[in-house]
Amino acid sequence: MTSGKENWSQDVTGKSDALNLEDSVFTKEDPAEIAASLKRSAEKSGKRKSSPYASAMSMLTFHINRAGSNLSKKDRDRLEEAKDELRKQFGREPKSD
Repeated sequence: MTSGKENWSQDVTGKSDALNLEDSVFTKEDPAEIAASLKRSAEKSGKRKSSPYASAMSMLTFHINRAGSNLSKKDRDRLEEAKDELRKQFGREPKSD
C-alpha cells in the first residue's frame, strides 16, 4: 500500500483481491458498459466474499462515495445510471425513487 491516509481508497480500488477491474472502468461514457465490466469482473472473481451482484454494486458505490465532491454532476449521474444498469444486468428490479 502507498503511505499516507489520502491514498488508501486508491489502493483498495487498484489492488483489491475481491475484484480485478478493467482499466478506467469508471471513466467509460456508457453506463451499460460500466455495469457490464463490473459484472464480468465480479463473476470472474474467485476471492469475493459475497454474491457477484453485491460485489459489483459495492465497488461502484465505493467509487462514488470516495470520489465525493470531486465528481461532477455529469459523472455522478452517469455512475448512478450505471447502478440501475447493473441491477438490470443481474435481473434485479430498478431502485424506485
